[in-house]
Amino acid sequence: MKSNGVFHLVATFTCSSLAALFIYIVYLIVKQYIMYEQAECTDNTAMKSTKKKQKARLSDGVRIKSESQYSDPVFKQISLANGTINRMKKEEIKEKLAELKLDTRGVKEVLSKRLKHVYKKQKLTAAKVKCHDDIMSCDFLLVIDFEATCERDNENYQHEIIEFPIVLIDTTKLKVVEEFHAFCKPTFHPKLSTFCTELTGITQRMVDRAKEFPDILNEAEMWMAKHHLMDKTSNMAILTDGPWDMGRFMYTQCRMLQMPFPRWARKWVNIRKHYANFYGIKKMNLGSMLNNLGMTFEGQQHKGIDDSRNIARIAIRLLQDGSDLHINERLFARKLQLLALQSPYKDNKLPTIGPVTKKRLSG
Repeated sequence: MKSNGVFHLVATFTCSSLAALFIYIVYLIVKQYIMYEQAECTDNTAMKSTKKKQKARLSDGVRIKSESQYSDPVFKQISLANGTINRMKKEEIKEKLAELKLDTRGVKEVLSKRLKHVYKKQKLTAAKVKCHDDIMSCDFLLVIDFEATCERDNENYQHEIIEFPIVLIDTTKLKVVEEFHAFCKPTFHPKLSTFCTELTGITQRMVDRAKEFPDILNEAEMWMAKHHLMDKTSNMAILTDGPWDMGRFMYTQCRMLQMPFPRWARKWVNIRKHYANFYGIKKMNLGSMLNNLGMTFEGQQHKGIDDSRNIARIAIRLLQDGSDLHINERLFARKLQLLALQSPYKDNKLPTIGPVTKKRLSG
């Protein structure tokens, strides 16, 4: 009798536990379902809100493209054409470009992009559809490639600009329309190293007879003003091969001479980035970019004006192939703050820059 009572007690307890476990599992399932439904509702609301914002957003008076603007059947045709080009061999692409009397130089990635751009333009024109991707960001591009003092070992070396070239591209005409060129007399490193002369071709006599950087910068800005590039309505951008010309050379020069950093130089087009992104290939130097386009370097390498002219050739080729060379780099605000906080230099000694503090900023 005693054992039967114990068995009955255990059985009752086990049944109660199973019932409680079952109820708990049902509770979890219901809870998860409710959370899922709430999440779906939130996502749908957010999606509708985002779509409304996209429809309402405007850019320079032109409505930004949304999915509905790609609903035209012509975009499906373009997509199919792109797929066909992707499957073509290089020689087949060259044949098509030759039939269209277009440049057949370059590696396959370049040729493929070129043919896609041509077919896209043809199909959009035939369908009378305007694509805002084809609207250029800038009317003029100012290609700048400084040359600066240097040593074979440049560690902790302060570079000074000794050649200031500008090559002006009209993006509508797709050609170079003007040039500015001048050498600069260095202040802190008045004597050029043998390595610098051999690399750039700039001799000691050239810089000795030149004006100092502040005067040359003033002449460059007067030249820009003459061509209405300094006007508020001017739609122009600086174009460089990499971040170094403005981010390092111009910045270091202004820092050493206690000059305000030119407003027009605070942001620029880094053509090296655009080239890699547009053609879908890795970043490369000036010579390799030319080679990939089937071009060769014209002039003397590491001579500022020749480098600028060759960079301009690449820029024009990118524009012809359909790239929008918009501004994609700018000087950090911290660097501009550091320039503003420096004390004037004395006795041609390079200035040092301390850390930015709230006290120094307020002073």
